[in-house]
Amino acid sequence: MVDEIILAPGAARPRKRSVLISGHATSISMEDAFWTHLTELAGRRGQSVNALVAQIDEARVADPDTPNLSGAIRIWILSQVTKAD
Repeated sequence: MVDEIILAPGAARPRKRSVLISGHATSISMEDAFWTHLTELAGRRGQSVNALVAQIDEARVADPDTPNLSGAIRIWILSQVTKAD
């Protein structure tokens, strides 16, 4: 049971950043914690954030039940973080 949840000020506010997918710029809005994990996971894989986002997007497009790109990225990050536990 969680007794108290403490969030840093602004932590839940999505931040919009631009990424390139197949040479096309697009913007993605996610909270800082997700951007931090995405950057870290891309580094562990020896990839740029753009390359990793492109791979996640490719998988998302192949699955009609997958949500928008930012949702797909969040779900992928959670799967990687929980796999590490």
